[in-house]
Amino acid sequence: MKSLYFIALILAIIGSINWGLVGVADMDLVKLIFGDKTIATKIIYSLVGLSGLYLMYYLVLKTTKSR
Repeated sequence: MKSLYFIALILAIIGSINWGLVGVADMDLVKLIFGDKTIATKIIYSLVGLSGLYLMYYLVLKTTKSR
């Protein structure tokens, strides 16, 4: 469970850095590295999205257990 949390956290950090670059510099690092609308780009975006959902679930699980 801890390794899944760590992987999700790393992917969420990568995603937030990418969105920060999109907002500040209008540069999508994932598209720059893997290409526009490639299968690799879609996989990266999907993994980042799933990581965010998992971290939300983990947060809700931890906050409800502490009550």
